[in-house]
Amino acid sequence: MLFRRGWFSSSTSAVAVFVYIAVAVVGISGSILWTSKPTFTVDYERNEFLMDGQVFRYISGSLHYFRVPKAYWKDRIQKMKAAGLNTVSTYVEWSLHEPRPDNYNFEDMADLEHFLQLIKDEGMYVLLRPGPYICAERDFGGFPYWLLNVVPRKRLRTNDPSYKHYITKWFNVLMPKIDRFLYGNGGNIIMVQVENEYGSYNACDQKYMLWLRDLFKSYVGYKALLYTTDGCGYQYFTCGSIPEVYATVDFGASTKNVSDCFKYMRKAQNRGPLVNSEFYVGWLAYWQRPVPVVSSKDIARGIKDMLALNASINFYMFHGGTNFGFTAGANKFENKNNSDYMPQLTSYDYDAPLNEAGDPTEKYFVIKKLLEEVNFSASNEISPVPAPKGNYGKFVMRPLVSLFEKVTQRHEPIENNIPLSFEKLDVDYGFVMYETILTDDQKDYKNNGTDSMDLVISVIRDRAIVYLDQKQVNVIPRKYENTPIKLNVSEADKKLSILIENQGRINYGSFLEDRKGIFEPVKLGSRTLGPWKMIPYTLNETSWLSAIVEPVENVILPAFYRTRFAFPNDTSSFQLFDTYLDTTGWHKGVAFVNGINIGRYWSSGGPQINLYVPATFLVPPPGENTIVMLELEGVPDDLSISLTDKPNIFGHLGV
Repeated sequence: MLFRRGWFSSSTSAVAVFVYIAVAVVGISGSILWTSKPTFTVDYERNEFLMDGQVFRYISGSLHYFRVPKAYWKDRIQKMKAAGLNTVSTYVEWSLHEPRPDNYNFEDMADLEHFLQLIKDEGMYVLLRPGPYICAERDFGGFPYWLLNVVPRKRLRTNDPSYKHYITKWFNVLMPKIDRFLYGNGGNIIMVQVENEYGSYNACDQKYMLWLRDLFKSYVGYKALLYTTDGCGYQYFTCGSIPEVYATVDFGASTKNVSDCFKYMRKAQNRGPLVNSEFYVGWLAYWQRPVPVVSSKDIARGIKDMLALNASINFYMFHGGTNFGFTAGANKFENKNNSDYMPQLTSYDYDAPLNEAGDPTEKYFVIKKLLEEVNFSASNEISPVPAPKGNYGKFVMRPLVSLFEKVTQRHEPIENNIPLSFEKLDVDYGFVMYETILTDDQKDYKNNGTDSMDLVISVIRDRAIVYLDQKQVNVIPRKYENTPIKLNVSEADKKLSILIENQGRINYGSFLEDRKGIFEPVKLGSRTLGPWKMIPYTLNETSWLSAIVEPVENVILPAFYRTRFAFPNDTSSFQLFDTYLDTTGWHKGVAFVNGINIGRYWSSGGPQINLYVPATFLVPPPGENTIVMLELEGVPDDLSISLTDKPNIFGHLGV
């Protein structure tokens, strides 16, 4: 519900009066119609937002359309409304919409306009966060990978002309699509964020931020309120706040005294409504590290404290969803070495009020109850309950083809004297196999006198599997780059192959320019190896595997495995449910369901074991379903997987 009071009261500010100046509009009949433009503004005298001149406070939740199947958007929005929320916050992911230069995508999960319309249909408002940098724990912070090829080094998020050129081109495509949704145009977007947590970035380029502000103004004008978001600290606001843009703060449930964080807002602007633009009700999770849990008790305390201060709140995340495909990012913290490179899970459950499958949790009902107590009345049209899940049993995967086979090469190999990065190879995600033929001189038998030699890969972004003549001899994570490993090289060994996995580009902080692959010399003993043949495996689709009709008895890892099945159709009322692919016993790889990349699995590393499979990805009976897995390192004896009704993102931690 809207919180409105003070309709032209004696204390109404000049701003509030101004927004109600009528404008003349000529009707179809030619007569003059007097109307008022919709406005969303700040009343600095009373520390309030004003919607059409009436006091307004929003309670919002973050929901990212690019992490949820399109068919489920309406369900998630309605559940947020039922909890008492009146607003939805979402980022706009540039990399999703422009995966290649001038190649734009606004279909299916990229249908931003449909997402905004669904929110509008529910009578809810939008906090739009177009970036262009968004972080969001997405690969490269939502930037398209190709920016690394066209913007000079260390010039991202600065006043660099080439960087600004590509932002301008992108906004020329994006902003007209959202224009009709701006509140001043009769839409539901009340606030638009300029950049994202810029105070946490080391560039601190105020010329860039002023330029970006003016670019936003040229599209948004006064049809929505421009704002920034920065962390709880003075240094963040020093570089993150922008003149004439409303500054807000973000902090989580662990903050004991919310006033300590709101005081930084007050240093940026003395007056105006208090806003927590990212109240963290959960936290992100990494491979090979325990999943963080945020208590409902701490969340309730934080909500009560902020509501008592009349603050507007955005819950981050209210529903996290899933990093399908290769979209998950990674973190690496300041002044640390590569041992602190931490790739994020496929699941973006985030310990949120609505879990990965969109089911309400304890937190959901805690928040709903608190909002009801302060008269943010919930919609009672739906009663959120966990949806049934499918327990479809066990299936046996059959070996199809090794990655070493030529049929798996969907891109032409590229040859060069030195290894090239993924970006120079024009490879967005996935894997690249670097291969070189060892010469007698490189093996250096006479000088070395032993079969054991030091192999040094000076750059590993992010994980290397080393093979001699297609036999795996070592696995080297990023943290051990430039560290010699012993390689037992015989006179008969001919080919050295290094499969590099991109585990996710860094999405936050000063290490944002996170190029992938090998792009420095590789040495064996005292010799520099080369020339190199580089074979990309982007794994954008797997339809080509359908040409391989019959499985084989054995394959050399890494290899593709496949199973095909149809669901039984015992009754006319058969219904498909969301399910989870249980990868127990498999080691590490990528899974595809009916051609859709549902994400990375790493059962031997943990903590996530099961991958979420929405029912919309499945084929109902009598149609056939196909599951394909690219396994890198090891398979269970029975080659089985199962589709279970149980999520498992809190599994064991391996190595």
